Amino acid sequence: MSEHPAVDINALRQIGWDHWDPIGIRQSNDVAWRNAAADEYDTYLRQAANMILRGATLEEAARYLDTIVSDHMELGVSEASRHASLRTAEAISAYVLDNGLNS
Repeated sequence: MSEHPAVDINALRQIGWDHWDPIGIRQSNDVAWRNAAADEYDTYLRQAANMILRGATLEEAARYLDTIVSDHMELGVSEASRHASLRTAEAISAYVLDNGLNS
């Protein structure tokens, strides 16, 4: 997985916490667990951002996030989680466009 050097992981992390957060990182008071889980999210969010930067559709990026939820986190995918994945892909795309990273 190649990373786009200008992608700010803190911005992606905030997007993930605001829109996706399938395991509830924001609600945890366990700082060590929250940091480890955030690192895991970082990997997935970077991949979704890289997909979008390479021209993937929002739906493709959202399906990738759905796969993470269902296959890697083994949480199952609901209508609400699908919507969260799409909102996350949309927010990542907006971040990419707003910061001129798609050039």
